[in-house]
Amino acid sequence: MTQDLWTAEEAAAEVGVEVATIYNWVRRGYLTHAGTRGRRKLFRLADVFACEKNRKRKHRRRSLG
Repeated sequence: MTQDLWTAEEAAAEVGVEVATIYNWVRRGYLTHAGTRGRRKLFRLADVFACEKNRKRKHRRRSLG
C-alpha cells in the first residue's frame, strides 16, 4: 500500500462505509482519486474521511428538520 494513498476497498474498510459508497461519491463529484496502482484508483484517506464527515453532517441536518 502506498503510504498516503489507499484503494477504495482499503479506504472503505478504514472509514466504515461500503466500497459502493466510495464509488458513489466519485460519481457524484464529492471525491476524486489521487493516483492509480495498476488499474486500481487510489484515494487519500483524509479525503474519504472528509466525505464521510460531510455525509453525516447532511444526514443530521435532515433529521433535525
